[in-house]
Amino acid sequence: MLSIRHQVFIIAADQLSFSKASQILFISQPAVSKHIQILEDQYKVKLFERKGLHLELTPAGNLLYTRLKTVKEIQDTTEYELSVIHDIVHAKGNLKLGASTTVALYILPKVLSAFHHQYQHLDISLLNRNSESVMEALLNKSINLGIIEEKGKRNTIEYLPFLSDKVVAVCSAHSSLLKKKSYQLKELPTIPIALRERGSGTLAVLKQTLEKNKLRISDLKVKVRLGGTEALKNFLIESDCLGFLPHRSIVKELKSGELKEVIIEGLSLERQFYFIQRKGESSELNQIFIRLAKSMYN
Repeated sequence: MLSIRHQVFIIAADQLSFSKASQILFISQPAVSKHIQILEDQYKVKLFERKGLHLELTPAGNLLYTRLKTVKEIQDTTEYELSVIHDIVHAKGNLKLGASTTVALYILPKVLSAFHHQYQHLDISLLNRNSESVMEALLNKSINLGIIEEKGKRNTIEYLPFLSDKVVAVCSAHSSLLKKKSYQLKELPTIPIALRERGSGTLAVLKQTLEKNKLRISDLKVKVRLGGTEALKNFLIESDCLGFLPHRSIVKELKSGELKEVIIEGLSLERQFYFIQRKGESSELNQIFIRLAKSMYN
């Protein structure tokens, strides 16, 4: 079993901040510093060093962090497997998920609720980032299962299809864009547009579809880039720009009339959501969650 000091070190290394680690662990910052100091005395090496305003792991700290993450993964898996032998309903463990914004906000809540109801002794953590960041979190073992938009090309990751969704062009109910019933694809570069940030799955599917039609993002009149679906949605409601959002994220706004779909002739944006796991590391806990999620949406 990992000691308390080792667990404190892992969180501090995850955050690269003693103050953030103290908030997560609900202990004081001096207590975090004391635990790290004791480990440094034990191993006779420095584990952290300060570079300007930033905290970084030393080579020794990086080695210890890598080893402890592996130990923690083995510990969590062992705890789960031993508890399953006794009773799967009362299984203990930690399901560490990561999901892109659309999935985390509009798809996963009812799955997580059902999962928690069925397996009440399992802890669940969810990292909400864009697709690119979720893949990085999976590779550095911050999470064990992710859900992203569009299939990547990394050969160290296993991609399992989950469900499909469409991305639609929308604008405010008060936008001057609604003066026309529809637009030709060739008119798109003349329209003021607000987009998601780089690394977003929504942006990636738009980019890929435009390229198939011999257009580039750089050809568009991009006025604003916003991080997150909700930020973009709320901006579009108040602006005169056109934006592209997952249909699942704007069901309420379309129904209330706050947002209106804009037809772009010849532009069809379809995408697939995928479960991602590190290749060769699929756990039974992951499989239970994947089966539940698929049963609820398919």
